[in-house]
Amino acid sequence: MLTLTPWRVDQAKILTRRELAVVLADLKRKAPRSPSTRLKLVVFRLACCCGLRASEIAGLCLDDVVVAGDRPHLRIRRHVAKGGRRRAVPLWWDEGTLSDLAAWRAERAAQGATQNALFVASRQSAAREKPLSRHTLRKRFLTACKVLGPERRRTLTIHHGRHTFISHALAGGRSLAEVREAAGHVSLLATSAYLHVAVEDGDCFGNLFQFA
Repeated sequence: MLTLTPWRVDQAKILTRRELAVVLADLKRKAPRSPSTRLKLVVFRLACCCGLRASEIAGLCLDDVVVAGDRPHLRIRRHVAKGGRRRAVPLWWDEGTLSDLAAWRAERAAQGATQNALFVASRQSAAREKPLSRHTLRKRFLTACKVLGPERRRTLTIHHGRHTFISHALAGGRSLAEVREAAGHVSLLATSAYLHVAVEDGDCFGNLFQFA
């Protein structure tokens, strides 16, 4: 009988708690005076703290970002999700992520964006109706990670944010079933590959995904 075993997650694909904290602190320090940095912060949050793929970030609309109620979440629609598997990604797992995405949603609404408008859009008014390309999103993500230094940044891609989200959610105490649903995995086997991945390092700044 053939026994399937999960593939092993490359540790280099996971941003540690310290790395996440360093990037977020740098972005949040610059964000109040820089619209470009606020966009990078949102892209980084969606990738590393929500586990969205680049195509899912590009296709997210304002109406898909539910910040009110007891269980705020992101709604990933079938036409943008891999394999057509729609899902809901909890925002109530992490207060910082919820706060930053809610602030960006309010900023987009103040710009006149409707509920069906893109959540992540160009800062140029003439291009706000067009989804950002994967190349642009990847570039924004890597620029956000600049504070980690050139050597570390060369090892990263925006998809590593998804690996980071899954690993930290499990390390933060979320169950396999919860994380499988949030990530949109077909089976628990894929999610279980991230169990026991080390997310701490020598200078731990605290946990993500322990919001009420």
